Amino acid sequence: MNSIFSYDQGTRPAARPEMAGIALFVGFVIIGAGPFAAWVQAQSGNDPTTEFKRISEELSAARQGGGDENGAEMEKALTYLDSIAVSVLNVPANPALDQANRRLAGLVSHTPPVGENYRLVKLGGTPAAYAMVINFGLGGPAAVRIYAGAAGQYALAAKIDHIVQKDFFDSDLELVTVSNSEPVFVTVSGRTDDLSTGMFSAWQFDGHRVVALWNSDLLQQSSYEAEENGFRLAYCSEVDEDHPSQCLKMTRDLYRFQAGEWKRMETADLPPPKPAGK
Repeated sequence: MNSIFSYDQGTRPAARPEMAGIALFVGFVIIGAGPFAAWVQAQSGNDPTTEFKRISEELSAARQGGGDENGAEMEKALTYLDSIAVSVLNVPANPALDQANRRLAGLVSHTPPVGENYRLVKLGGTPAAYAMVINFGLGGPAAVRIYAGAAGQYALAAKIDHIVQKDFFDSDLELVTVSNSEPVFVTVSGRTDDLSTGMFSAWQFDGHRVVALWNSDLLQQSSYEAEENGFRLAYCSEVDEDHPSQCLKMTRDLYRFQAGEWKRMETADLPPPKPAGK
């Protein structure tokens, strides 16, 4: 990621959270038979979590230092995350995403984990698809992994990353779901600099692959809001050329996924932001 871009129960029911936790724990233990763990054991004998943290640190350091992207190392780390996601999603009944995300938070390699996070999100669709949003630390790469399948049979189905899509802007990645009925979502990149400069992209998972629906330019002073079936985006649409940090006009657009297409439903001008007080 680029650092210049800176969001009264009875006894039996009461035992259910504990049972869910046990099921998740068993799922995580099963990871030991996965390809990442097998590679770790063969190469170094290290614990898979320790090896994952090492790789994520190196990915972040390499990007910040202007080094080459190590695609093989990144894929090993992503495979480990896939193992976690699949083990969680294939637990019977509804996946316990809150518990899973607490466990994923334990994978961070930096304290505090600035720019590093791993999060599992439910998308739309029947059966629902799921996405993991992956940020490998300040300056490091980011990715989205999509998981789909019938109950108990979820598997990696599609992916978005800079290795697969060379133009993918993987800076400080966020993901916003924008449809309850369809696996349609927006990725938000950047927005960590002083002017909240970001890029926005809409995607649809069609059951087999991820289809790009729309990409914005790099938008200064950007902010967004997700609705039940829509996405509102505000941004500076007219910059003062003599003072690039100042905005002359703000615009707000409303987008919706409708009839299989990503559409801008309305656009409105907003007053320019007031200068920050000195």
